[in-house]
Amino acid sequence: MAIIIQFCGGTGTVTGSMHLLTIDRTKILIDVGLFQGHRDAFYSVNSQFPFSPADVDCCIISHAHIDHCGNFPTLVKQGFRSKAYLTPSTRDLCKYILPDSGYIQEEDIKYVNKINKRRGLPARYPLYNQKDAQNALKFLRPLEYHRRMSLSKGIDLTFYNAGHILGSSIPTIDIHTNKGVTRIAYAVDLGRPNLPYLKNPEIPKGVDYLFIESTYGARVHSHIDTVEDRLSKVVNRTVRRGGKIIIPSFALERAQEVLFFLSRLLRQKRIKDIPIYLDSPLAVNITKVFQNSWQYFDKDTQELFKKQLSPLEHKNITYITNVNQSKRLNDRSGPMIIISASGTCENGRILHHLKNNIENPYNTILVVGYMPRDTLGRRIVEGRPMVNIFGRPYQSRAEIVVLDAFSAHADKHDLIRYIKECRGKLKRVFVVHGEPEQSDELRKKIKSLDIRVTIPRKNQEIYLSA
Repeated sequence: MAIIIQFCGGTGTVTGSMHLLTIDRTKILIDVGLFQGHRDAFYSVNSQFPFSPADVDCCIISHAHIDHCGNFPTLVKQGFRSKAYLTPSTRDLCKYILPDSGYIQEEDIKYVNKINKRRGLPARYPLYNQKDAQNALKFLRPLEYHRRMSLSKGIDLTFYNAGHILGSSIPTIDIHTNKGVTRIAYAVDLGRPNLPYLKNPEIPKGVDYLFIESTYGARVHSHIDTVEDRLSKVVNRTVRRGGKIIIPSFALERAQEVLFFLSRLLRQKRIKDIPIYLDSPLAVNITKVFQNSWQYFDKDTQELFKKQLSPLEHKNITYITNVNQSKRLNDRSGPMIIISASGTCENGRILHHLKNNIENPYNTILVVGYMPRDTLGRRIVEGRPMVNIFGRPYQSRAEIVVLDAFSAHADKHDLIRYIKECRGKLKRVFVVHGEPEQSDELRKKIKSLDIRVTIPRKNQEIYLSA
């Protein structure tokens, strides 16, 4: 039996995860994420697949982050007509995330075409629109954790909990041959142990081939237990100045995690009694999914929900979806916290809040997530004195604070511990989803454990022995 893996995306970078597994004649696509970059590269990379979408027998979506699921509408648009398996929570999140991605692309193209029209340039088109995204949703098929699903004769799929975000999974594929069972586990992305409200990452037994992320392959996070202390200090320090705390946040998971800690600090009276605004229609809708999915959280959080004590609600927290309400925040003075998307500061309402607040030294820009290269968020984190927002330069005079303890990605110690736990049958580890220096540092550490390890190139094909 021939087993071939083609690394179609998410190699040498942290975006656009996509891997094609071919087992004899069965083609299984694992993740179909959006590559996130400048507009031309975004369209060029995401509009072309190194295979025919119509020939793919099934798709597996590990979780609802846009760099893992966001190009699924394009796959459908170009001919995919089979089933895409994912956990129930991931399905519920995709119902909001994929149409929102289509909307953002539509709005971006409207802006570009206004400029192109004045310049006499031809019109451009989005990769996909809201209608395309809605159409793609009908191909999604939920599969509960630990429930085995037959994908084809002799090929089974089981989801294990990745502990990364709500609904995140480690898709594990069992290939039955006359030599026995070959097991492939896809731990991309992998969570950290003991994160608030999430269950810890699970470790499938008997893994032969392990795919693992390397976002933080050379870095160590601050311990999650330090978050509340550091967060309270940042908030109280800014409040004493009379400033605002602006938090760029991913609408999925990070916004809810920040709300979780802020509501707890308010209840403990460790921060001042100030208003908190979640200003993102997508984040508000996703928070509703969280509220309705409490049975997937850890035991402590489930108990809170059973007692009608949602950790994502407080009298000081206001959910904002209306654009006029969002605009009015810029006219309000006095201490407040504004959480808004996008997390990389590349689009969305956060750009307006940054424009109106980054030049005030009394304010704080609180970074709670990873900022990829070539993004406004990375330039702010790097401390550049001037940054461009909506094409205009602004002085970066606000206090910039980075709290890396919020990360939902495993750090280098977590990754190595996980790999050690997978030893036994383990034949090879593939290091993906990371910038080159992060991947290479993790590779060296894995190699020192006397485990065969590879950093694949984009579109490289590798044969796996059964």
